[in-house]
Amino acid sequence: MTDMNSHETVTGSRLGVDVGRARVGLAATDPAGILASPVDTLTRDAKNLRDLHRIVDEAIQRNAVRVYVGDPINLKGQKTASTDDAHRFAQQLAKLFAEANLTTQVRLIDERLSTVSASQKLHQAGVSSRNQRSVIDQLAAVAILEHAMMLENNTGANTGILVSHEQEEEYDR
Repeated sequence: MTDMNSHETVTGSRLGVDVGRARVGLAATDPAGILASPVDTLTRDAKNLRDLHRIVDEAIQRNAVRVYVGDPINLKGQKTASTDDAHRFAQQLAKLFAEANLTTQVRLIDERLSTVSASQKLHQAGVSSRNQRSVIDQLAAVAILEHAMMLENNTGANTGILVSHEQEEEYDR
């Protein structure tokens, strides 16, 4: 369900999350929700959910009002092999927020080309492909967060698809 027409303007930090099969990139805005910066690269942990708990901890420390999880769809707007994984990750994150009685929203946001953009920026900065691995996920998360913030600022509305911890079906566009 998309509630992009809601004009609920909330100030506060936002987090950006780039979900990969092996790693998760994490980025955050300042408390005013203006400047996005890289935070960390987390190792995926499907068994103990350490990656998800780290994101919840970061959201608590920063008083985050929203977490934008990248929705990996292709250039035609269709699902990719990673789409279901990112949706499950977002739903698990929403569930952890609900269990902790936090009101932080989890929203899926189109992440087309976020990793490509991050890689190009690193290449332009002179970072070799081999040395990009440690930061590329963080920069992809920054790109996701910047895209979400641009949409929020341009429309004055919530952006992305709100994820409920109760939903178990796929998210429609």
